[in-house]
Amino acid sequence: MKHLLKMLDLTSAEVIDILNLADQLKYEQKHGIPHKILEGKSLGLIFEKASTRTRVSFEVGMYQLGGQPIFLTSKDMQIGRGEPVQDTARVLSRYLDGIMIRTFEQKEVEDLANYGSIPIINGLTDFCHPCQILADLMTIREFKGKLDGLKMCFIGDGNNMMNSLIVGALKTGMSIAVACPEGYEPHPDVLAFAKEYGDKFSMFRTPREAVVDADVVITDVWASMGQEGEAEKRKKAFDGYQVNAELMALAKPDAMVQHCLPAHRGEEITEDVFEAHADEIFEEAENRLHAQKAVMVRCLGDDK
Repeated sequence: MKHLLKMLDLTSAEVIDILNLADQLKYEQKHGIPHKILEGKSLGLIFEKASTRTRVSFEVGMYQLGGQPIFLTSKDMQIGRGEPVQDTARVLSRYLDGIMIRTFEQKEVEDLANYGSIPIINGLTDFCHPCQILADLMTIREFKGKLDGLKMCFIGDGNNMMNSLIVGALKTGMSIAVACPEGYEPHPDVLAFAKEYGDKFSMFRTPREAVVDADVVITDVWASMGQEGEAEKRKKAFDGYQVNAELMALAKPDAMVQHCLPAHRGEEITEDVFEAHADEIFEEAENRLHAQKAVMVRCLGDDK
């Protein structure tokens, strides 16, 4: 696997391979078994969007794999002063073994891959969030024992999370129902992909329709980073889209809840539902570490 640019690029077999490796690396870490697979390798971490989980999990993960993480921001680099992405990609390719980038435009990630000569890992863009979705799938499989045949439900904005969850769920044999207001639908490319899976994908305007018999219910904030100016407008648009006890009663009795965090309790999810499923949510957060380690090994490892 050369890069991880978006979930659409991965085959079903590659997704399962990453999840299997993530499980193995998690087991080894928990049992004190070292895995310095990337010893001598360096990973540049470019952050144009701030993050808690992405930065810490990638830095710790690279350290545990025996490599060196190098934290970079646009303020620290010439790219923040107008140097073209293609020039930055060619320069960094001569210093580093790989780059993780967390930014706004998907094109910037694709350009790094096109002009550079080293693996590029997408830590988040406005279009997709592949590392988070791999951690979500890993967590669901841990708690449910499988993915194939389960029903996922996502309630909220047709953002990078919804885009990537649709792809990840369908590629691992799950069905997925999403609920979003008009004007907040997932990306057209994702809808075109989902159409190939027939009735395994469904989109509704009301959460009550989408959540029926769901095995896992997922939500996210209504206003993502960079959309703070739309917060009030979005609160009105997403009125009725809260994951609460009444809504969860329509899912399966043993349904689990996932949230990529940070959570705005009292908005997209109630305090009681969040706390009732806190073990699942924070295991999901931990699994960012293990899933991303698997991605780094597959992208930067010599045997890939």
